[in-house]
Amino acid sequence: MFKSEGFKSELLTHLQQRMRSLPAVSALPALLLAVLTTGVLSGCSLTPQYVRPDAPVAASYGDQSANATSTKAIIPAATDIGWREFFKDARLQALIASALDNNRDLRTAALRIEEARAQYNIQSADRLPNLNGVASGARSRTPATLTTLGTPSTGGRYDVGVSLASFELDFFGRVRSLNDAALAQYLATEEARQSVKISLVSEVAKAYLSERGFAEQRALAQQSFDARSNSYALAQKRFDVGASSALDLRGEESLLQTARVALVTLSRQRAQAENALVLLVGKPLADLPAPQPLSAQNIIAEIPPGLPSDLLASRPDIRQFEQKLQAANANIGAARAAFFPRIALTASAGTASNALSGLFDAGSGAWSFAPQLVLPIFDGGRNRGNLNLAEVRKNLAIVDYEKSIQSAFREVSDALVARSLLDLQIAAQTAVKNAEAERLKLSEARFRNGIASSLDVLDAQRQSFAAEQALVQVQLLRLTNAIDLYRALGGGWQETSTAAR
Repeated sequence: MFKSEGFKSELLTHLQQRMRSLPAVSALPALLLAVLTTGVLSGCSLTPQYVRPDAPVAASYGDQSANATSTKAIIPAATDIGWREFFKDARLQALIASALDNNRDLRTAALRIEEARAQYNIQSADRLPNLNGVASGARSRTPATLTTLGTPSTGGRYDVGVSLASFELDFFGRVRSLNDAALAQYLATEEARQSVKISLVSEVAKAYLSERGFAEQRALAQQSFDARSNSYALAQKRFDVGASSALDLRGEESLLQTARVALVTLSRQRAQAENALVLLVGKPLADLPAPQPLSAQNIIAEIPPGLPSDLLASRPDIRQFEQKLQAANANIGAARAAFFPRIALTASAGTASNALSGLFDAGSGAWSFAPQLVLPIFDGGRNRGNLNLAEVRKNLAIVDYEKSIQSAFREVSDALVARSLLDLQIAAQTAVKNAEAERLKLSEARFRNGIASSLDVLDAQRQSFAAEQALVQVQLLRLTNAIDLYRALGGGWQETSTAAR
């Protein structure tokens, strides 16, 4: 805002009016202050021109980006899809809304923004003069032995006026560079908050779906345990009457205990997943809509990935690292300015009198003007070291920026690869489940007719249960993949879709 000619003119006029309104002030300091202020506002800058580094990634996501081009004209980009439209489950929507209000990590990110804003306001205050109203008084007595007349003397001095503290005239842009660095750091914290918000939305969704997955697996384990309990009771009766061997009985018992282990394990995993969800939400899970099964989670899966360059504008974490890079670039300007002279101005204007009653009498005006020039001559290499440090930190910021782009590119590529294959995996696993269920029916029928042994039935039961559990896991992976792609493309920062507003 300091580049505005209107602002400079308005500030200069205001300062001149304030200086003329002071009693008995000479026009000389007012003129000097106006000229120097104009120099400050139009001072040069030694900050290197910022150039965004080239993205160190390929120009496309490979064959996976072409698969989504047909849907790009129909489905909006991830950044335009609000999380309420992306997640249809009312229970999940309530959990996400609660997490955005209560999650402590998000609160910390918001407080970091307030901290950075305060630091920026403090730094930007150095670009304007610091004027203070000053009133002082002093009385002193000199003994007779120290006076020329041989008699004691008593005197005093009273001052009232306006003072300008040591104010640096930013001819070489040192203060402005520090101000630009503070502004970039503030903007980086804002981007960090957006990144935390996006991550929170996706983590809550994945934690909820994980809890739902464990719940469905536990329900299958409970059904399997109940069925095997009945089978074991029947096997025990057959063994008691001599219709089956001890080997058959122990096989049924092993299958029963295996089902018990699976039931207990899944109960523990579900409870721990619920605890993780409570931590993310920030409060106990109460007064929520009924949950929906994984098969009813109508999550948008076909999101057009766009181009890798789109990540630079859609991913707040990448924008955060770029703001840090701009801050490091501005610090180089401040380090360069340290090699040049620094001019500081101290001045005051007001009235002075040796008696309090005559403080505002005619002719009591007083002023002082004390500029100071500091020219670096020998500092033991401190300024050179600070400049080298600033340049190294900029290079580190470039590396971090490029790494953030590469990480984002990999996240999108991985999600696209998984998206193209998980549907095939679900179809194959569904076929396995159906085949194992049919195999179990046939094995039980053959066993009842005395054609197959109980071991065939036990093996068929184990394989059918494993196929059912695997299908739930693959369905969870498919939903998680859609969430990962949504987050990787920058979705989740807004509540409602752009078209819905």
